[in-house]
Amino acid sequence: MTTAWVGDEERTESWSRELSRTLVPVEVVPLTGRPLDGRSVSHRLGCVRISTVEADAARVSRTAALIARAPGGEAQVGVAVQVSGRAVLEQDGRRAEVPPGGLVLYDTARPYSVDYPERFRTHLFHLPSRLLAVPEGDLRHAVGTAVGPGEECGALLLPFLGELAASADDYSEPVGDRLAGVVADLVSALVAQLAGDRPPPGTGGPNEHLLRRVREYVERHLGEPELTPERIADAHHISVRYLHRLFEGEEVTVSRHIQLRRLEECARELSRRGRTAPTVSAVAQRWGFVSASHFSRAFRAAYGVSPREWQAGSGPGSAP
Repeated sequence: MTTAWVGDEERTESWSRELSRTLVPVEVVPLTGRPLDGRSVSHRLGCVRISTVEADAARVSRTAALIARAPGGEAQVGVAVQVSGRAVLEQDGRRAEVPPGGLVLYDTARPYSVDYPERFRTHLFHLPSRLLAVPEGDLRHAVGTAVGPGEECGALLLPFLGELAASADDYSEPVGDRLAGVVADLVSALVAQLAGDRPPPGTGGPNEHLLRRVREYVERHLGEPELTPERIADAHHISVRYLHRLFEGEEVTVSRHIQLRRLEECARELSRRGRTAPTVSAVAQRWGFVSASHFSRAFRAAYGVSPREWQAGSGPGSAP
C-alpha cells in the first residue's frame, strides 16, 4: 500500500486504515505540515505477520478505546526493528528510545504509542502472545525496553529478523510455518533474558515507577472534579483495568486514594483560625467536591464530625 494513490486530504485517514487492517487498530497523527507520505508491504509466515513500513514523521497510538472496540481479537506481541529514523515507544509507563539498528517489544493487548520524530523505516513482526509461552509478568517487564545489536539476544535476533523481512515472500508454506516457530522461540528467549534482569518487588521496578507517577499526577490535579480513573489511565497511556491493578498492593483503591487526599486537604484548610478562615463550601469546591451533601457525608465518615464541627474546633487537637 502507498499513499501516493490517495488524495492529499485523505492520506492520513487512509494510512491509519491500512495500518489498522494489516496490524492492529491504531490512530495516526502526522508530525509534519505536509500531506503524509507512507508505504507498507506485508507478508505472512505461518502465524507471524511481517510488515515493512516507511513513512513521514508521525505519532502512532493504540488507545484503550480502540482496544475496547475489538475485545475479541487475539492478543499479539509486536517486535519493531528500526531500520532508519528513530522511534520512541511508551507503554505501561516505560519509555524506550530506539535508534536505527535496535528493536523494541510491545503488547497490543494494552495501550501504547510510538513517536517517529523523522522519516523512518521499520520492520514490524506481530505474533500471538500465546506462542511465547512466557509468564504475563515477564512479558510486562520486557515490553518498552530497547535492545541493541550488542546486548541481550539482540546480536542474534536483529540480523535474523532483518534477513527474514527482506526475504519473507521467498518461502513455501511449510518452511514459513517452521520459521514462524523460530521467531516465537527467539522472542521468548529475549523475554526470558529481559525478565531475568527484573529487580525484586519494592526495589524500584516498572510498576513502582508508574505508581509513583500516578500519585504525582493525582497531587497535581487533586482540585479538579474531572480527576477520574479514566482520565488518569488515559494520561499515562494505560487501561483503567491496569490502573486498578497497580493499586491492588495498596491499602486503598485509586478512587479512594483521591477522595482521602481531598478530604485531608479540606481538613487542613478548615483547621485555619481567624477572620480569613474559608467557608466550608469554598473549601469543598477548591478540592474537587461538586456536591456539598456528598462532601459532608464523606467528611463525617472519615473524621467522625461534620465539616462545620471540625471548623468550629471539634477536630483533633481542640480543647476538651
